[in-house]
Amino acid sequence: MSFWIRATSELTEGGAEHRLYGYIGFDLSKFGGCAFMKILFVYPRVAETFWSFKHALRVVSRKAAFPPLGALTVAAMLPETWKKRLVDLNVTTLKDEDMLWADYVFISAMIAQKESTRQVVDRCRALAVKIVGGGPLFNSYRDDFPEVDHLVLGEAEGILGDLVRDIEAGRPQRVYRASGYPEIDSVPIPMWDLIRLNDYASMPIQFSRGCPFNCEFCDIIVINGRVPRLKRDEQVLAELDELYLRGWRGSVFIVDDNFIGNKARVKGLLRRIITWQKGRLRRFNFFTEASLNLAEDPELMHLMVTAGFNKVFLGIETPSEDSLRECGKAQNLKRNLSESVSILHNNGLAVMGGFIIGFDNDPPDIFQRQVNFIQRNGIVTAMIGLLTAIPGTRLYERLEEEGRMLFKSSGNNTDVSGTLNFVTKMDRQKIITGYQWVMNSIYSPEMYYNRILAFLRSYRPQAKTHCEKNDLLTFVRSLWYLGIRDGKSKNYYWKLLQQGISRYHDSFGDVVTMAIYGYHFRRLFWSGKPGCADVPPG
Repeated sequence: MSFWIRATSELTEGGAEHRLYGYIGFDLSKFGGCAFMKILFVYPRVAETFWSFKHALRVVSRKAAFPPLGALTVAAMLPETWKKRLVDLNVTTLKDEDMLWADYVFISAMIAQKESTRQVVDRCRALAVKIVGGGPLFNSYRDDFPEVDHLVLGEAEGILGDLVRDIEAGRPQRVYRASGYPEIDSVPIPMWDLIRLNDYASMPIQFSRGCPFNCEFCDIIVINGRVPRLKRDEQVLAELDELYLRGWRGSVFIVDDNFIGNKARVKGLLRRIITWQKGRLRRFNFFTEASLNLAEDPELMHLMVTAGFNKVFLGIETPSEDSLRECGKAQNLKRNLSESVSILHNNGLAVMGGFIIGFDNDPPDIFQRQVNFIQRNGIVTAMIGLLTAIPGTRLYERLEEEGRMLFKSSGNNTDVSGTLNFVTKMDRQKIITGYQWVMNSIYSPEMYYNRILAFLRSYRPQAKTHCEKNDLLTFVRSLWYLGIRDGKSKNYYWKLLQQGISRYHDSFGDVVTMAIYGYHFRRLFWSGKPGCADVPPG
C-alpha cells in the first residue's frame, strides 16, 4: 500500500531514499466500512543517515525528525468504524501486545528502513499477524519479502477502496497495483491524534506530487509523474489550522519533491498563507524542496519569504557541466550555479544543497571541485551522496542495458558499501576514497564553521524569527553539547556564537541551528583527522 508522503528530492539524491513518502488522498466513506477492524500502523526505524538527524535530535530533545505523514493520512482515510493505532519505531518500541491487538499490521517503509522492516515482518509472522506492506521498499524489493500477506503498489487513490472492500469481505488479495496518477484534491487531514507532536522536530504537510523535470537518476517522475498534481489551497490551510489548534509552534516541512513545479498555483497558495500568518501571534517557519529556477523568479522568492519560508533544498548535483548533461539536469545548465545560490541567500532563503559523486563524466578533480564549490558558496547543509541506480529510473534501465548493474541499493546514498551499485567508469576505490575525503573535509569543524560564516556574509534574512521557550532550552543544551562536551570543536562553536551576537544577531537563531546540524554531521562523517589539509584523491 502506498501510504507514504514523498518528502526528501530530492531528499533523494542520487536516487537514494531519504525522505518520507506518501500517495494519499482517497475518500473511503463511499465504501461503507461497517466491519469492525483493528489496524496497527508500524513505521520502521530509519537508518542512521544524513537526514535522520539522530545526533542533532539529542540536542533539541526530540525523538525523530518527522512523523510518518503517509500512515497518519491513510489512517484518516480508512473507515471510521475501524480502530487504529500507530507505532513509530523512531520514537518508541513495538510490543507483542501491540501486534496481537491488531487484525492487520500496515507497514510503510523506505529502502533505507529495510533492516528494521525485516525485523517487524519476522515478528508479525511469528505471532501469525497479517501484514499489509507498501512504500518504496516493497515497491522495489517486494521479492525480498515473500512473507508479507498483501502488497499494495502505487498510489492509494486507485486501490485503497478495493483493499477495504476485500478486507471487510474476508478475501483480501495478495497484490493490489494502482495505475495512473490520480488527483489529490480530496486528501483528508492526517490523524494527528495517533502521535505525540512534541516527539518530533518538524511537522510535514504535502501540497503537490510530481516534478516537471526528467533527471536520469531520479525516481520521482517514475512514481509521481512529470505533471504536478496539487491540493486545493483550502486543504493546505485546513491542515495548517489543525496543527496550530493542536499547539504546534515549530517548523513545517512542505514535503513536495518540487514545491515550485506549478509556479502560478504556488504563488496563489503563498498569498493565502501570508494572510493566514497575519492572523496569528506566532508564525510557522516553512522549508521545502525546489528546483534551481527558483532563483529566476523574484516575485516567487519574495512571496515565499513573506509567507515564512527560510530554507530550501536544491538538487545542485555537481559543478561539472559534462556530468549535468549526462544525468539530464538541463535546468541547472541554464544558469550560473554560484550566482543562483547567492541570489537565494540574498533574498532570505538558506540553500541546502544536494550533490552527487560517481557520474561517468566526473573528472579526476571532481572531489576538490565539489569541496571548493560548497565552501565558496556557503552551502552549510550539503548532502553529498554517491550515485545510486534505483529500479524504474532511466539510470537503472541504461545501466542494466549496458550490463553494468551489480546489486540492489541499501537506500542510503552515503553508505559506501550500499551505493555505487553498478560498474563505474572511474576506478571504484578511487571514487569511494575521494568521497570519504570530501565528507571528512567539509564536515571537519574548521571547514564547517568557516562555511557558516561564508553563508552569513551573503544571507539577508527578511524577517525576525519568533523565539519560543523550546528555542531557549535548545540553545542552553547546545552550550553543553557543543560548547563544553564536544572537545575537538568547541572553540569553533564559541567563536561562531561571538560572531553571531556581534555581527549577525538577526540570524542568531540560524547560527545556533546550523551549529547543531554540524554536531550531527561530524558524528557521521568526520574522522577526527585533517580534511583539506591532506592532498585530495586523484
